[in-house]
Amino acid sequence: MAGSVAVAFADSSIVVLALPDLYGAFKTSIVGVSWVITSYNVVVAVAAAAIAAVSRRVEPRRWAQIGLVLFTVASVGCAVSWNLTVLIVFRCIQGLGAAFLLATSISLLGGLLGGRERGIRLWTSVAVLGAALGPVLGGVLTQLFDWRAIFVVQAPVAAVALLATVRGEGTPVADRPGKRGRGALAADVALGFVFAALVGALFLAVLLVITVWGLEPVVGALVVSALPAATLAARPFGRGLEPLVAVGGGVLLLAAGLLALALLPRVSNLLVAVALAFCGLGIGLAVPVLTRVALHQDSGLVRSGAITVAARHAGLVLALALVAPLLTSALDRSGERALLGGTKAVLDANVPLRKKVPIALALRDALQSAKQGEVPDLDKPFDDAGARTNDDVRHARDSLVNTLESALTRGFRSSFALSALFALLALVPTFRLRRSL
Repeated sequence: MAGSVAVAFADSSIVVLALPDLYGAFKTSIVGVSWVITSYNVVVAVAAAAIAAVSRRVEPRRWAQIGLVLFTVASVGCAVSWNLTVLIVFRCIQGLGAAFLLATSISLLGGLLGGRERGIRLWTSVAVLGAALGPVLGGVLTQLFDWRAIFVVQAPVAAVALLATVRGEGTPVADRPGKRGRGALAADVALGFVFAALVGALFLAVLLVITVWGLEPVVGALVVSALPAATLAARPFGRGLEPLVAVGGGVLLLAAGLLALALLPRVSNLLVAVALAFCGLGIGLAVPVLTRVALHQDSGLVRSGAITVAARHAGLVLALALVAPLLTSALDRSGERALLGGTKAVLDANVPLRKKVPIALALRDALQSAKQGEVPDLDKPFDDAGARTNDDVRHARDSLVNTLESALTRGFRSSFALSALFALLALVPTFRLRRSL
């Protein structure tokens, strides 16, 4: 059951490292491919909010079973999708199933473990871990197989969880009557901003290293693994801190990591990994405390859980809605600068003029035909000019690639900065929590 919860949370970002493959397979744009992620999160947010409104009528086991059936069927549908529209439709169904599952699973886990507090603790742990591990798992599966394997693997996990609910072991924790306690709303708002900021770490950082820098998915997964590793490392450390210090410090670490990504001085996998480690530390410190405040209330677990899930995914949707067009516009401008800078690099290279002109023309054609934000393959024009045997031509090629990568990397700055702003905005509701933490 916990595994299915982790997968449902991971699905918010699990396809990120596969986006370049989807980008090429369906011949779409950054905004188009971002809907593979956005559609899932929109449906989870809306459905969870609806579940919160009717929570008193929800029977946890039955609703979880419906959710797991929908999630299993939709996972298979995603795996066999033949175009982007079909994939997005199945992602919406998957999101509906996830909302049913996530809103009711706290009560089920509490029944299986023999106590409300134990259920909340396990749900919180797998929620944080699932969200952080999503891109890594997706990258490994994409590298070993292809993007469809991401969904093939999810189906049996949900099916096993469904079997567990059918067996009927453990009585779901009964909901308590009454209103949510003081601080729950502020905690949910803070969680929403934190997850909005996570778009920078889980979406933008992956697009940067895979699409612009051209890393293989498994190498990209290795770089991105700094985030879940730091998240796990922060958990035991956070238990020794005052709650307000853990949340405030975590939010500031998350913002610092995103600002570091915005101000990258050069193309460097190590610097990206370090910045993502800061983000991971921030998540590991802030999210568990905020989740406990949101869930440890006198009102029902289904209602509190549904509101918390809705807040998290609403934050993701808000950020994706703002970041995708901002990044698209910035990359258009960066592409123009990359063409000018690349042409200058070719003209300044220590290469005979008769070779420079064909290279410059090939560069123009390659940039125009490349997918948005992608550094084109320049091997052929330079090989035609003698790169395999001429050190000057080879050096000109490497210098040109560095120029293009640097120009396109700068195109991500405004989007990373916006993500950092979301993290800092989480401090506002956190300040109102000082009496509840």
